[in-house]
Amino acid sequence: MLSLNRPSTIIKNGTSLQHPTRGTALPFEIHTIEWMMKNRWGQQSTPHRHNYYKIIWVKQGGGTYLVDLDKHGISNNTVYCQAPGQIYLFNAGEHTSGYVVSFTAEFLGINEHSFEPLHDPGFLNACAHAPVIKVSGEMQKEMQEIIEKMVKEYDNFFLLRAEILKGFLKIFLIYLTRQFGRPAMYQQRTKNTALTDKFLGLLEKNYTTCKMVSDYAEELFVSSNYLNEIVKKVTGFPASYHIRQRIVLEAKRQAIYVNASMKEIAYHLGFDDIAHFSKFFKNVSGMSFTEFKKEALRRFSFQ
Repeated sequence: MLSLNRPSTIIKNGTSLQHPTRGTALPFEIHTIEWMMKNRWGQQSTPHRHNYYKIIWVKQGGGTYLVDLDKHGISNNTVYCQAPGQIYLFNAGEHTSGYVVSFTAEFLGINEHSFEPLHDPGFLNACAHAPVIKVSGEMQKEMQEIIEKMVKEYDNFFLLRAEILKGFLKIFLIYLTRQFGRPAMYQQRTKNTALTDKFLGLLEKNYTTCKMVSDYAEELFVSSNYLNEIVKKVTGFPASYHIRQRIVLEAKRQAIYVNASMKEIAYHLGFDDIAHFSKFFKNVSGMSFTEFKKEALRRFSFQ
């Protein structure tokens, strides 16, 4: 079982994105799974997280894929997605083959002022909440062609290399989104969705220090009631719900992947009173911290 003294350092970020031979920083990488297993096995063999997106396309192989609180089997022609901050372990079998594409939101051009479907933060949030995507037979050929072009361009240092890679990546992601089969993903971006995306972005950065809707409402120049109402219209749940769930998600991550104590987790998440944290956890998750941890450690083992 993983064990570190303090939850704030429990899961280390992975390596920075850079060319494997030239060492030139670029917020984009593409490698084969075989290359990753050979050159970065030490970094991939324990649960960890990154501050960038990672898409793993398994062409053939098996094994186990853990992401946050879920466990999935690795199978042929399947894509596995990770969003920044998620804790994951990709435990592939010996003969697994495919590709690993890593990139930052900035590289793709994602920001709150963008209105194209691929630029909408909700697009990759949807990918994060559907981390396993089966690739259809008719789409494999198109995706393979784009992957091969990305590999070729990544291995060269020609003029406007980053721009070409960005273009190929967008095409690849368009092919990938077609596997979702959810037309709602392409609905026109509105002021409500923009406000919700901004709120969720702030929440991801500040959940350990800001636990009240008013904290985020003030930052977004709206009232607490208005923020709750708009977020509920877009997601089905008010802002207060998302705040509670995000805090408990991090607590569960640390309980599972680090075996941290309730006291350590409460401290990391900004709770001065462990009894308050214990009550908060049970109210949100429906079970006590002790009950959850016992069940979770039975399901997840990294020995």
